[in-house]
Amino acid sequence: MSTQIETGPAPGVLMAPDPGSRSLDYGSAMSEAFQQLMEWDPTMVVIGQGLYSPWYVGNSMMGLEQRFGSQRVIDCPVSESATTGVAIGAALAGVRAVMVHPRMDFMVYATDPIYNQAAKAHYMFGGQVNVPVVIRGIINRGNEQAAQHAQALQSIYMHMPGLKVVMPATPYDAKGLLAASVLDENPVIFIDDRWLYSLTAAVPEELYTVPLGRGAVRRVGSDVTVVATSYMTVEALEAAEILSADGIDVEVIDPRTLKPLDTDLICSSVARTGRLVAADAAFPICGAASEIAALVAEHAFFALKAPIQRVTLPDAPAPCSTSLEQVYFPTEADIVAAVRRCLLLP
Repeated sequence: MSTQIETGPAPGVLMAPDPGSRSLDYGSAMSEAFQQLMEWDPTMVVIGQGLYSPWYVGNSMMGLEQRFGSQRVIDCPVSESATTGVAIGAALAGVRAVMVHPRMDFMVYATDPIYNQAAKAHYMFGGQVNVPVVIRGIINRGNEQAAQHAQALQSIYMHMPGLKVVMPATPYDAKGLLAASVLDENPVIFIDDRWLYSLTAAVPEELYTVPLGRGAVRRVGSDVTVVATSYMTVEALEAAEILSADGIDVEVIDPRTLKPLDTDLICSSVARTGRLVAADAAFPICGAASEIAALVAEHAFFALKAPIQRVTLPDAPAPCSTSLEQVYFPTEADIVAAVRRCLLLP
C-alpha cells in the first residue's frame, strides 16, 4: 500500500522495497533522488564543493550540473561557513537548499550557522519561519586519510535541538531518506558514508520517502539485539550470520534516523531479547552508541539480562597507517565479540 507524500504535491510514495525492482548502487540511488527532487521543485538548489567531481562526491551527483545548470548546482569555493550560511539564508527565504560537505570533518567550520541559525530560527521566530535546508556530510574512512579526514561526527549534531540527523545504510534508504529530508520543512543533517557507495540493492524508479524517525529491523532474532548505524549495519548482518553457525540468534536494527531515534522499536526488541549491543563507528564518549545505551537503560532496564555492550571507534584520532587502520575501524569481528560478551561466552 502506498501513501502520497504529505508535505507537498510531489509524486512520491511511502513504500517498502520491492524485491523485483531494478538494482542501484548507493551513490546512484542518491543521484536519482536529487534529479527527481530538482525536477519536482524547479527552485531547489544544491551548493557545495566538488559537486561535479567523483573524487569528491562519488557518483552521488552524476550529471546534475549538466541537467540543471550551474545556477542550481553551484560548485563553490572552499569556504564552509560562508557557503553553508548562503544555503541556510536561501532556506529562510523559502528555497529548498542542500549544502554538500564532501568531507564531514570540515563541517565544523560551519558550526555557527548550523547551530545558531538553522537549528534555532523556527523556535526563535515562534514557529513562523521554516528552514528547509539539508546539510549533507560525507564520511571518508580508510586509505590512510588519517586524523583530519576520517571523522564521523554525527553525535555533534544529535546534541543540538532543532536538528534532525539521518544516516541511511542501504541504497533504498539513501534515496528515500534524502527525499524525506529535502521535503522536511526544517533542517536535516544527512550523513552518508563512502564505504557504502558500492552497496547494491533494489530501488524503485519512482520518487518515494522513508519516514524520518522510524527504524527498520534488518534481521529478526531472539538472543541479542544489535542496533547498528550506517555501514555498521552491514557489519552487524555479517556478524549475525557468523554467530548463527553457533546457534546464536541475533536481531539487527538499523535506526536509519539518529535524531529522532525510534525508541519504541529499539526498546521493544530489547524487551524480547534481553540484551543490547550498540554499534556506531564513531567516537565512544557521548556518541550515538552511548545515547542508544542510555535510552535502553532508561526505558527497558528491567528487561536486560546482561550489561549493555558498545562497539565504537577507540577514543583516539584515526591513524594514517593501513595496518593500524585495520585495528582502528570496527568490523563484524568486534560485533561478534561484543555479542559473545553479552552471552557470557568465551
